[in-house]
Amino acid sequence: MSDPQLPPDYFDKMYAAQSDPWDFETRWYEKRKYALTTAMLPKPRYRSAFEPGCSIGVLTKMLADRCDAVIATDIVPSALETARRRLAGHNVEFREWALGDDTWPDTTFDLIVLSEIGYYLSVEKLTEAMGRTVEHLEPGGTLVCAHWRHIVPEYPQAGDGVHSLVRQTPGLAQLATYQDEDVVIDVLVKDSRPPQSVARAEGLV
Repeated sequence: MSDPQLPPDYFDKMYAAQSDPWDFETRWYEKRKYALTTAMLPKPRYRSAFEPGCSIGVLTKMLADRCDAVIATDIVPSALETARRRLAGHNVEFREWALGDDTWPDTTFDLIVLSEIGYYLSVEKLTEAMGRTVEHLEPGGTLVCAHWRHIVPEYPQAGDGVHSLVRQTPGLAQLATYQDEDVVIDVLVKDSRPPQSVARAEGLV
């Protein structure tokens, strides 16, 4: 049996029908999720971030405010163009690229953000992508994952399954988790030891 996958033109049709198909700019659910995601980052600032599946760049803008440089990708040219306009003047490089692609950027990052993208891949493809994620995350670097928990019939996976797989990826240690009925957010660190809490890292405890 072949791996479940979305139709090749799935995202093109979504953006052709609406420039912001998930209402990233206006929906309170999205604004709250992004606020939770960025608040959970354990460091105040990062050197270099990687955000596959950036869509129209709403979260990218928040990351750019916390990072010296960002590489953000998507597979829909119109979404990337909207993101470029939003981030004009920021140190963000946009590329047409998908998380399941074999060729990754020829660099490493101290922050990688996988937001609402893991369940578009089959278990096999996501497992491969997580291996590459660890390879491209610097020692001590942060990985943050955030996904919708409700079932979407056409998606190859559910959000909870994505996070179960991510938590079991070798080379990552879990630092924090937020979960409610709608969303799950995990923060993991590339380290062989249990990561320090923010307060412990600052010498408060």
